Amino acid sequence: MIAEPDVALTDYGLVVECGVFSWCLDRTSPAGRWFATFFGATAAAALVGGTVHGFFPDADALASRLLWQTTLLAIGMTALAGWAAGAHLLLPGARRRWLVRAALVEFVGYAVLVLSGTQAFRVAVYDYLPAALFLLLGFAFTFARTLERPALLGALGLGLTLIASAVQQGGTALDTRWLDHNAIYHVIQGVALALVFVGARAVARRTAC
Repeated sequence: MIAEPDVALTDYGLVVECGVFSWCLDRTSPAGRWFATFFGATAAAALVGGTVHGFFPDADALASRLLWQTTLLAIGMTALAGWAAGAHLLLPGARRRWLVRAALVEFVGYAVLVLSGTQAFRVAVYDYLPAALFLLLGFAFTFARTLERPALLGALGLGLTLIASAVQQGGTALDTRWLDHNAIYHVIQGVALALVFVGARAVARRTAC
């Protein structure tokens, strides 16, 4: 039996979606590679997170703790990729490299925090949100410069991910008969990530070597 079928299955839906997005992106540019990492890490987080919710519901069990740590680390990698992808949209060479290095240092600090025993999902949300905002700005400024519709859709997708995070943190008040707040979060994320992919694919192709 699956402990939380709505959460697990919607998580697995994100795995398929983000895995396809990562595979389809043009990796001939640094921006494309970072966007591919963004979706790949998101797929990994959804795969392990769905497995925890579906098959390891006992949060005190060793396997559950290890899997949940892996989920949180994958979310941290998604944030790192978001910083790096945004840097390729917003900054010139030297500043871009410095920001990516700073994001790497931040990721290491976040990883140490997670591996030291932090289990709260809100820690991952707080780590991801600044990166999502930065990437949103990257898409927004790209749209302002080029007036390319995919960049606008990418920005809207990042905005929707912030709404999804607010829904998830809102708790059980949003639960329905068939979907709890975590599953609703996943459904909104699925739509948001599709919009981000449209923007990422256009940007990766335009900046390809």
